[in-house]
Parts: sequence; structure tokens; C-alpha cells
Amino acid sequence: MKILGLDSSGLVASVAVVEEDVTIAEYTVNYKKTHSQTLLPMFDEIKRMTELDLHTLDAIAIAAGPGSFTGLRIGSATAKGLGLALNIPIIPVPTVDALAYNAYGCGTLICPLMDARRNQVYTGLYEFQKRTESGAGYELCTIEKQCAVSLAEIVGKINELCRENDREVLFLGDGVAVYRDQITALTTGKYSFAPSCCNRQRASCVAALGAELYKKGISETAAEHAPEYLRLSQAERERAEHTADKYHIREMRRSDLEEVTALEASCFSMPWKYGDFEETLTNPNRVYLVAQAETADIKERILGGCMLTNIAGEGGITNVAVREQYRGKKIATALMEALLKLGRERYGITAFTLEVRSQNMPARRLYEKLGFVSKGVRPNFYEKPKDDAVILWKD
Repeated sequence: MKILGLDSSGLVASVAVVEEDVTIAEYTVNYKKTHSQTLLPMFDEIKRMTELDLHTLDAIAIAAGPGSFTGLRIGSATAKGLGLALNIPIIPVPTVDALAYNAYGCGTLICPLMDARRNQVYTGLYEFQKRTESGAGYELCTIEKQCAVSLAEIVGKINELCRENDREVLFLGDGVAVYRDQITALTTGKYSFAPSCCNRQRASCVAALGAELYKKGISETAAEHAPEYLRLSQAERERAEHTADKYHIREMRRSDLEEVTALEASCFSMPWKYGDFEETLTNPNRVYLVAQAETADIKERILGGCMLTNIAGEGGITNVAVREQYRGKKIATALMEALLKLGRERYGITAFTLEVRSQNMPARRLYEKLGFVSKGVRPNFYEKPKDDAVILWKD
């Protein structure tokens, strides 16, 4: 299988052609010019030097995000144009995963860091595990999926893992140069920094990891492809700030079902389906509250929601969700307070319970402020990614 790899997600522009386990050509530049000036000329040079027949390409693997908004758009437009012209699929490769793939076979934890500005990094945590088949190499396993967080938050998770398992962590990516002193000050366990030969994005890694994803059935048409920005643009953040103060809370209606289902899918790796929410409308012991925007000039009418189920006089709270661009505006707090009040008044509930991912610290802090306390842990309760469930109660 012959794959064209493209990466313009960060400071580096990189193009590669990989066939099976051979990198036929790779062209990588990390110097000043914008990707709109470099990416296509680099691809054209590879095509010329290797006498590449474009019709022999089977797929295009693209670093799909997160990363520079402009860089991702340039890479996406290039991949979509080629994919449409050649009628071949696109393999969207998570940028941070591909960066971790630089350290193939490494025995430590791997922490890619891309400078996301605004005091955040695009990052994740990974490790390579030996495949069970003899001589089959290693598989990249995700411990913490790619996210946009502060350096202190990701290093805090690393310190906890390293304390528990006596592990070492390898840092790589352009964020290392920006935050090197802070990494040194915050990291309590063993750590190291990747050398220059493997500490930046490489299109050959995008293509190689793309081949693995393709074997698992992960691909899309050129028409379907869109970048994964992972966080909002400044204009979207400003709009969210303007909108978030103008909403009211009410019970879900049938006309909300499609938007509530979409909200659920955007927030959870194992979301409820349309039929699950539809059943709620006729269940006398279940109620779903929504936060509805009062501003007419926005696409999203439902900003958040949460579910209460009356179980023999106890209240089970689930499906607490707020659209990413409206988080941090106390919408979840307002929804939870309204849900608790409704539970007491409608069902006479005096004790409430819920479960939350152990790594979801913002949600845990919210629930603690509302008076919930931890009563136990269900190990490995959650999938995609694996995580423990912390059981919380409020009397």
C-alpha cells in the first residue's frame, strides 16, 4: 500500500511517500516560510525526484489536528484537493498521536507537547506495547488522549503515573523549547527530552501510523474530511462568552431530540442514542433538563443538558454535558442545581448519586462544590479511553 503523508499542523511542514515498510521519500522543513509557500512545492519536488505516478497512491494520511488553525486548513485543503482529484480516501491521523509515533518502540511514557499558546499545550500520554504475535512489533497505546490543557495539568497526571508505576517519561515536540524550565521544575519523577532527530512532526510517521489506522478501517472520503481543531478559534470563544450569559433551563421536548443527541455525541466517547433520549420523554421516573440559548443568532440552541432518574427514592444523575465552547460559564452548575431542586420537589428524593471519570478533574471539582462526596471507585469502568469511575453521593 502506497500512502502520501502530509503534516502542516505546527512549525514544521513535512511531506512523505511511504510504501509498506519503506519510506520512499520525505521532505521536511522547519524554517520561517508559511506552509502555503512550502507544502505543495515540497510535494512537487518529491513527485519529480521519485518519478511518482499519482495514480499509484492508495490513500492520503493527513495530520488532522490539533495544531495551528491556519496550518491545519492548508494541509486539509491540500489533502482534500488531491483526494478528490485521485478519488482516493483520506486517513485522518491525530496530530499528537503521530508525534508520539516518532518514539516507536520506546519503553518509557511518551508525552508530546505542542505550544497551543494562551498558556496551554496540545498534548497526550502514550506508550508502546509489544504485540502478542511473535515478531509483530509494537502498538501505540493511548493513556491520555490528545487534549488542550495547561502544562501543569498534564505534568500532574505524569507525576501521578510515575509515582504509581516507577515510570520514566520522554518529552518531545515544539512545546519542549517553550516550557523546558517549567517541565524541569514541575516533573517529580524521571524524565528526558527527545533529541532533535525525532522531536518534531514528520510526515513519514503520519503515513506509517495512517497505515495502521487504515487496517482498522479508519478512513474517510475527501469530501467528508475536516480538521480537528480540538479547541475554538478566538472568534468562536468571543461569541461563546457573549452567548453563555443568555440562557434558561427547562425540561427537554421532543423537538430537542436531534440536538440533544448531537450534544451527547460531542461530549462522550460512548454516547446515548436518539432512541434512549426519546424513551425519556415517556418515562415518569426520568427527566432531562436542557440549557437553551436565548440568543437567536447562534447555531447551537441547546448549550448543555443533564439527566435525573428516580430509582426507588434515590436520584441517579447522568449525561451531564455542556458544549465545549460554552464551558467555564457555570452552565453545568446551573443545570445541576436545577436538577437537584426538581428531584427533591417532584420525587421527594433526599439522596443523589453519580459517577465521574477519575481523570475529569473539572467535573469532580464542580460536584464537590455542590456537596457530593466520594464513596468508592469502579476500576476500569469507562472505555475509550480506559478510566476508573469515582462514585459520588449527596445526602
